[in-house]
Amino acid sequence: MSLKGVLSCVVFAGVLATPAFAQVGGHPIELSGSAGLLHYDARARIHDGPAFGLTAGWRSQPWLTIEGTTLFGPSKADTAAGSYGYNGAGALVKDGPKHNFFYAGADLRWNLRPAQNRIVPFLLTGAGYGRSHGGAMEGSEPQKLARGSASLGAGLLYNIRNQRTYLRFEVRDVLFRNVGIESFSSHVAARVGLQYVFRGKILDQDRDHVRDWLDTCPDTPIGCTVDATGCPHDADGDGVCDGVDKCPNTPKGCKVNGEGCTTDTDGDGVCDDLDTCPDTPKGCTVDAHGCPADPDGDGVCDGMDKCPNTPKGCTVDASGCPGDADGDGVCDGVDACPNTPAGLRVDEHGCPIEVREKEVQLLNTGTLRIQNIEFDTGKATLKPEADPVLRQVGSLLVSYPALKIEIGGHTDDRGTLNKNMTLSQARADTVRAWLQRNYNFPVDQFTTHGYGPTRPIAPNTSTLGRSKNRRVEFKVLNTEQLKIEREKRRFLLRNESGSSGATPPLACVARHHHAAAGAARHDRADQAEVGRAGYDQETVSRTGTRFDGNGAPSGAPRRAFRPRAAPRGVHQGERRWNGVRAST
Repeated sequence: MSLKGVLSCVVFAGVLATPAFAQVGGHPIELSGSAGLLHYDARARIHDGPAFGLTAGWRSQPWLTIEGTTLFGPSKADTAAGSYGYNGAGALVKDGPKHNFFYAGADLRWNLRPAQNRIVPFLLTGAGYGRSHGGAMEGSEPQKLARGSASLGAGLLYNIRNQRTYLRFEVRDVLFRNVGIESFSSHVAARVGLQYVFRGKILDQDRDHVRDWLDTCPDTPIGCTVDATGCPHDADGDGVCDGVDKCPNTPKGCKVNGEGCTTDTDGDGVCDDLDTCPDTPKGCTVDAHGCPADPDGDGVCDGMDKCPNTPKGCTVDASGCPGDADGDGVCDGVDACPNTPAGLRVDEHGCPIEVREKEVQLLNTGTLRIQNIEFDTGKATLKPEADPVLRQVGSLLVSYPALKIEIGGHTDDRGTLNKNMTLSQARADTVRAWLQRNYNFPVDQFTTHGYGPTRPIAPNTSTLGRSKNRRVEFKVLNTEQLKIEREKRRFLLRNESGSSGATPPLACVARHHHAAAGAARHDRADQAEVGRAGYDQETVSRTGTRFDGNGAPSGAPRRAFRPRAAPRGVHQGERRWNGVRAST
């Protein structure tokens, strides 16, 4: 590359270079050492060789530095034959004798950018003293040639490591006039080396791009963004400047590390210094204080709660979903009847509606009549369909361990009397065994009796009547205890209603009380019809006790019905209530 091309590249680099960090200003001393290649003019008949140099300079102005420079290039002379020559002793040697070139001079280094910049392209103009020294050879230059010479050059300074150390790239053309040549020879040296700056004044010691005489915060950390006065920005006020702060939106009051980031032990997005609930489980949504939100109050925070609208009072699993052990649709914790058999209708408290109706019947009449406990025909073997019915009975009677119950088996009049008596006794025994097996009732709580067809509650002249007569009845034997249980229930209802203001689960007794009284009156009407039709029948309670208008026992004992002829207009299988005929 020609010197003209080198100079063009240097100027172009200077134009494109952008200032990075302000460096050393003032009038510093600059020293450099370099090495490279020295290319001799072909007319000098000297082989190209290495080049070494030293430079010392004083910066007079940011754009001008006065330098003293030396250049030394050891080489060998190039003979006319091109291969062999004689040395000083007259001996024949290959490639000719040694030849050294030396130059020392003073330069003006014209900085194309202020010298305190990181990249400084420059031009060189100078004059000095050159000496060419080599062995004598026929037709060659004199052994020593020394004369004045000029030099031109260009180069580039590139700041590295710190503010005072530079890489120096330089190309210099030494104009030296050889013997017998009218024009100057061009000996071009290309070198690279290190330059160090001594003394001077740091113009921007914190490198924030604000000159020191304008910088009111001269110790700004490297990397901080600053205002016009050189002071760092800190938008979130955490003490770590913008540009260095990796968490620029830190909330007020949070302590931060050197990178401007907070400590958040539980990872909920609220820093430890503001987090009033520092042990929040992973995944919970939290409020501004770091505490988990739980709108349904089930103890499982939002974000982890897979059932966010759990009703109050329900017990839930780890996912926040309520349990329902008996599968009745009312969650555990709210379910006042947690062991409801499958398939039963329940109210809002999880208690079977059918069981409550039977509870009203038992407490008000002393007898529980069940007609849909199904057995295999002619046998005492329970059908699978009987299980849910018996579970209703079991779940009711288990609440009254003080009651002594007789389980009575009844049949219709088909078949012989002895067979029906035996079958009814066996079926009563089967029911007792099932209850004791499934509910662990005491052995002495139940007795059994088979009545066969002797106590019908409907005429056996129709399919409907016979189906009513095939039944199992649970009769309370210790009626004095029944009265105690009834009073206990009424007291419990009053107490729960007064304390909570809500309808308690057992309020079904009150809700169905009127209906039960009506049912008791209808049973007595049935008994009267059966009695008038010629059938001996006990009262509903089997105790001979009268009932008041609410279906409760009162008054003197009532005698049993005696056979009578059916009244005119009333057929078997029918009954009248208040003058209205209804089929049974």
